[in-house]
Amino acid sequence: MRLIGLAVILTLSLTLAPLAAEAQQAGKIDRIGYLSPSPAAANPLSEAFRQGLRDLGYVEGRNVVIEYRSAEGKLERFPALAAELVALKVDVIVAPSTPAALAAKQATKTIPIVFTAVADPVASGLVTSLARPGGNVTGLSTLFPELVGKCLELLKQAVPGVSRVAVLWHPGALGERTEKDMLKATDVAAQALGVRPQFVEARGPEDFDRAFSEMTRARAGALTVLPSAMLFFERRRLVDLAAKSRLPTVFTWRESVDAGGLMAYGPNQADFNRRAATYVDKILKGAKPGDLPVEQPMKYELVINLKTAKALGLTIPQTLLQRADHVIQ
Repeated sequence: MRLIGLAVILTLSLTLAPLAAEAQQAGKIDRIGYLSPSPAAANPLSEAFRQGLRDLGYVEGRNVVIEYRSAEGKLERFPALAAELVALKVDVIVAPSTPAALAAKQATKTIPIVFTAVADPVASGLVTSLARPGGNVTGLSTLFPELVGKCLELLKQAVPGVSRVAVLWHPGALGERTEKDMLKATDVAAQALGVRPQFVEARGPEDFDRAFSEMTRARAGALTVLPSAMLFFERRRLVDLAAKSRLPTVFTWRESVDAGGLMAYGPNQADFNRRAATYVDKILKGAKPGDLPVEQPMKYELVINLKTAKALGLTIPQTLLQRADHVIQ
């Protein structure tokens, strides 16, 4: 009888052990670190990421917790914020900008990192290659150096008589090599289009008034805003300053045109951040980030705001309107 009792106990133990493990796994709450350039409440891209998680069955507070850390527009804060997320032992870190991704990579060699909106992850040193990232980092690349020339070309079509174009850029936003490539590509494109570029720096929002004063003094006839997380989150102020200075402006984000900018050409940033949730899901289910290829844009969108064009006294050529993916009346 005693042997039978022991056998029953052993059998029950073997039967219940997997069930207990499965229940424990089912009740596991994943922790995601989100290293943002701006507060989550002011960041439409973080909401797009959360929507992507919800689409995959993740519910904040039930089976996932997102630890937000915001640099408040100050790039120098990223290393300390990344260290905080590492200390919390999050399961994965999402970094929606090049400086955030670089800081996260410096902070950990083991916690998986998923970046979005990184201009050139290979040149930035984040990954070994797009097909085989290696290490603990992967994500979605926007390849902006190849994009700026097209933005200038579209701006020239919208404002055919322009001879000087201001180029607003944010030093330190994309990594030294990427910035060098992007500025060179802008200069080459401008020369090919027969316009003179005026490069104007803005390291923070406090530089905007000075930057636009420089554009006015140089008699710039139009403006292109190069990609930067800081410039993206300050898009409403940039749109207002461009309108005040009567500068037709091309951006790389649709959100700037929604805010009143003239035109934009680039990948859909909200869609990029929704798709970042797919990477996070795969990693939480056991995939290694180094084995997940970096994704590139499949399509670039051209968005034009006709209301802004009218306010600037511009008539957008019909050929350009026909190419637009979205026209805001």
